[in-house]
Amino acid sequence: MKLKDSECKNAKGKAKPYKLGDGKGLYLEVTTKGAKYWRLKYRIDNKEKRLSIGVYPAVTLKQARNAMLKAKELIALGIDPSLDKQKKKALSKISNTNTFEAVGREWFENRKPRWTPNYAKNVIDRLEKDIFPYLGAYPISEIDAPFILSVTRKIENRGAGEVAKRQLQKCGEIFQYAIATGKIKTDPTYSLSKALQPVKKEHYNAITFEELPELLQNIERNDARLYKTTQNAIWLIMLTFVRTSELIKAEWSEIDLDNALWSIPAHRMKMKQPHLVPLSKQAIEILKDQKQIAGDWKHVFPSVVRPMQPMSNNAILGALKRLGYLGRMTGHGFRALAMSTIKEQLNYRHEVVDKQLAHKQKSQIDQAYDRALYMDERTIMMQEYADLIDSLYSVNTVIHARFK
Repeated sequence: MKLKDSECKNAKGKAKPYKLGDGKGLYLEVTTKGAKYWRLKYRIDNKEKRLSIGVYPAVTLKQARNAMLKAKELIALGIDPSLDKQKKKALSKISNTNTFEAVGREWFENRKPRWTPNYAKNVIDRLEKDIFPYLGAYPISEIDAPFILSVTRKIENRGAGEVAKRQLQKCGEIFQYAIATGKIKTDPTYSLSKALQPVKKEHYNAITFEELPELLQNIERNDARLYKTTQNAIWLIMLTFVRTSELIKAEWSEIDLDNALWSIPAHRMKMKQPHLVPLSKQAIEILKDQKQIAGDWKHVFPSVVRPMQPMSNNAILGALKRLGYLGRMTGHGFRALAMSTIKEQLNYRHEVVDKQLAHKQKSQIDQAYDRALYMDERTIMMQEYADLIDSLYSVNTVIHARFK
């Protein structure tokens, strides 16, 4: 006979535990203290077993019957409901342990050895700022596309569209890692980038060749009262047009003054390939001058306040700002200036200048076949470029020519 809810409700504890049957193996077990537990008796593989369904009244009579029917369906398929319950409980525990932040940090540690220290720090700092505070505490298996989109739009809405796209990409890499390690089965970030606003590509601010004489005068006059080390750094980045990070972390061990060559190791280059920079006579003079300032410190441009460390990453940008070039010129802008000037004023082929800029080839075919270093041409080109800058002094009657 089927149980009634009133029977379950009114059942009291007795001297010994007893059962109230509901049929099909389902019963309510009442303890001596009056606690009530739903159980299901069943057979599978010729063995009699018990399945705990829950505690009454938290689990109602109707809910217990539904649980019994689901268990019967599993049994019909040859699945032991007790083992299935244990498996789901274990998976739930794993899911709760595999939060997005936990998996994200595991992914980070896995990738970290492949990156430069600065890039690795930037990646984890961004995740800690923009992603982990919102997604971090959730099991990675429970995070869906709309949730991720809402987080990346927070970044987009503060005007950082490019950062939003990069962070979405990093989230995708974390989900792909989770798939590879068996934590989840799908990547919810797939195609989400189309839901973000298109990011307009902006070039780094750079002055034109016609504006260069004025900049030379401003650096030389130094009304901004820049440190001599900072002045020398601007002169050298102008003459070598390396990336700002490559300049500020330059070490004397990389500089060969006798052979007029600067050899930048692969680990400091953006493309992870060693790079040679022919040094003009003017660049050599600047380095000799800087050696008097740097002394025995490891870096060519040591920090003024912490000389064991290189100068700040913002030193050149800050100096250009103090010189009045905020929004007009950046350290990276010297690369654009050199590219346009050398091609237009000195008539060098694009591939020669491009090689000196250490740009990545656009296609894999170009990467595979373009092994030419153009070293002879580049050496002459670098000297002609320095001479061209020299000539701007005499044309614009600078009182004290820096390179003379």
